[in-house]
Amino acid sequence: MGLPMTGLSEVEFAGKVANWIAKGLQPKLKENIEEKVVANIDNLVLAGHSKGGKTAFAVALGHAETNLKFSALIGIDPVAGPTKCKITRTLPHILTGQAESFDLNMPVMVIGTGLGPEPSNCSPLPCAPDGVNHEEFFNECKPPCAHFVTKDYGHMDMLDDDTHDFRESLLKCLCKSGTGPKDLMIQTLGGLVVAFLKAYLYNQPKDFEVILDDPNLAPAKLEEPVFYP
Repeated sequence: MGLPMTGLSEVEFAGKVANWIAKGLQPKLKENIEEKVVANIDNLVLAGHSKGGKTAFAVALGHAETNLKFSALIGIDPVAGPTKCKITRTLPHILTGQAESFDLNMPVMVIGTGLGPEPSNCSPLPCAPDGVNHEEFFNECKPPCAHFVTKDYGHMDMLDDDTHDFRESLLKCLCKSGTGPKDLMIQTLGGLVVAFLKAYLYNQPKDFEVILDDPNLAPAKLEEPVFYP
């Protein structure tokens, strides 16, 4: 089992992947395919979960060397560290504690979990602590931005139940989990992402507007969403 990358390395690597998409994806699509497939990189979206969500924000804020233009940003229960203390937070330090301080020229959706800030039976430390979790990320976003919270689920509840990876099993134990079916959580996240991207990439806002008007339609229980157009 390899050691995880540092925050700065993750951001740098994410930028390299984005740059590869611009130059390296198209040749791969042409290989062994009779009908030509063209990569459309006009609508690139940054998205990530947990520390990966923070990495997506860092790339969008210019902490990675990339000349690509991103069209939208999605953070799924993003976390910037184990505590609010700057010493413990992962690099680069992007949270400022100031409302609407993120210099982002794109629509943003942040999806949080209701149980993320609570400790589990295996650990006294929560996986998504207050002050460095989805609430603070959303607070620092400028419009247009949307905030959804899956009230009865935890930080790792979007993972498949049938995973046999030791690291995933350990993380599930360390993070407080909801008691409801994980399928409902996964379906809700997938539906929110698709509705958001249809609204902002394809000018098809109907599904997004419906879930904003009536969050009870979601498979998993949602807190009242916040949306600043």
